Amino acid sequence: MTIRTPAESIPVRERAYEHLKASILSGRFNPGERLAEEHLAKELGISRTPIREALHKLESEGLIKPLASRGFVASQDSKDDIEELFEIRAVLEGYALRLICGRVTEAVLAQLEDTVEKAEAALRRHGLDEIFQWNTRFHDTLHDLITDKHRLYHQIVTMRQYVLRHRKNTLQYPDGGARTVDGHRKILLALRLRDPDLCERVMREHIQQSKTDALQFLFTKDKEV
Repeated sequence: MTIRTPAESIPVRERAYEHLKASILSGRFNPGERLAEEHLAKELGISRTPIREALHKLESEGLIKPLASRGFVASQDSKDDIEELFEIRAVLEGYALRLICGRVTEAVLAQLEDTVEKAEAALRRHGLDEIFQWNTRFHDTLHDLITDKHRLYHQIVTMRQYVLRHRKNTLQYPDGGARTVDGHRKILLALRLRDPDLCERVMREHIQQSKTDALQFLFTKDKEV
C-alpha cells in the first residue's frame, strides 16, 4: 500500500496517522506488538519522518508506548481504561437515542428491523463475524440520524473507534452474541414506542452489558493463560 500525496490532499503525516490509528484500533496490531518506523515507511511508501510524527501523536493519545530500546509497541488497555471507554459511550449514545426517538421514521425502523433479523439469522448459524457486521450496521443506521448534531456525532464516532478492538470480545464471551442481538431488539421496541426515557435507558443498559462481556472475556482469557 502506498499513500499518495498530491498537493491538494491531506498532509501525508495526517494520512499516516489516520492509517496507523485505524490499524491499532481495529486490532491489526496486537497489544505489545512492535511498530517499526522502517517497516511502516516501506509499507506505506513514504519517508520515515511522517511515520515518526504520526507515532509521536499516537503516543500522546496513549495508543502506543515507547520502548527503552527505541521504537514503540501497541498499548494494552487496562480494566479501568475499558470501563471508562464504555461508560462514556453509554452516556453519549443513551442521550443520542433520546434525540433519535423524536426523529426516527418508519422507513428507518424498517431498516433496523431488517438488520436485527439478519443478525438473528447469523446468530443461529453461530456467525460471529456476521453478527459483528450487523451490530455495526445497526448503530451506524441510528447515528446517521444525528449527523446534524456535529459535536455529539463526532464524539460518538470517536468513542466507537476506541472500543472497536473490544467489541468482538463482547460477542466471543458465552451468549454475548445473543445478548447483543437481544439488546438491539429492546432498542427497536423502545423506538417504536416513542418513549425517550426508555430509549435512553435501554441504550445505556445495552452498552453496559457490552462492557461487562468484554471485561469478562479478557478476565477469563487471562486466567486460562
